[in-house]
Amino acid sequence: MNGLLHVSSSPHARSKVTTDKIMFAVLLALAPAACVGVWNFGLRALLLIAISMAVCPLTEYLYEKGMKKPVTIADGSALVTGLLLAMNMPVQAPLWMPVIGGVFAILVVKQLFGGLGQNIMNPALAGRCFLLISFPGHMTNFAAPAAAHLVDTVSGATPLAAAKAGEQVNLLSMFLGNTAGTIGETSALALLIGGIFLVCIHVIDLNIPLIYIGTELLFALLFGGHGFDINFLGAHLLGGGLMLGAWFMATDYVTRPITKKGQYIYAVILGLLTGVFRIFGNSAEGVSYAIIFTNLLVPLIERVTVPVGFGRGGKKKA
Repeated sequence: MNGLLHVSSSPHARSKVTTDKIMFAVLLALAPAACVGVWNFGLRALLLIAISMAVCPLTEYLYEKGMKKPVTIADGSALVTGLLLAMNMPVQAPLWMPVIGGVFAILVVKQLFGGLGQNIMNPALAGRCFLLISFPGHMTNFAAPAAAHLVDTVSGATPLAAAKAGEQVNLLSMFLGNTAGTIGETSALALLIGGIFLVCIHVIDLNIPLIYIGTELLFALLFGGHGFDINFLGAHLLGGGLMLGAWFMATDYVTRPITKKGQYIYAVILGLLTGVFRIFGNSAEGVSYAIIFTNLLVPLIERVTVPVGFGRGGKKKA
């Protein structure tokens, strides 16, 4: 009988889902939006993506080798960070910017906090915000897809900024991706395809994306000053990186709450902050700042939403 028993430490229930499988599924889900970005903005977009996806794993490798830690680049998380960082950059960004952003994202935000699973905010978005604060001129210099293939590109406002200024925007172009913006945010259709793919293979669920998007749209409806204007609300839905943030970065396992109730609260806060930044801020964007700020609130959210263990937490008898 003793030969049939195997004594081991917990966890005893194990899953075949591993970190590397999840990360490569995310890479596959991001591929449609990345391909649309390259198609619209040309080979320069591909070069920015390649540089970013090379710098992030290299930074992780060099740091872990230098600190004599196990090398973890095979899990694919640094590749995901590199791709997301590049997709959050305009195509006219200098080629040295993904290098700086990638080093900051991996070294400062991820590794100095203990590596994968210990970072307090999404590394790609932290890298993007660092670049946005440090080099605002480069990070807000957007090119229209038709002009991006030319030597002298033409910069202009994003559709969301135009809608905020009271202009009419082409919602079909925003849905398909034929519009100005960062490399990976322009095509809502491609991002939806990737997000639905992740839902179908059970990497993410619908709670955070739908509540986040719904809260932001409700905020825009109530406080945007345009009433029930389909063009204005459509611009909020399809523009400004909301789809990219809601499906691929707000759902990050490390920086989201672990409880269902916590995820609901987290998503509502994301929507409210994005609405505040977009409606009342100087910029029409706001997704990146909303996500990294709410990431910092996750420990507090979990503190008040994690269920109390059986037999604990009840009122003591007098």
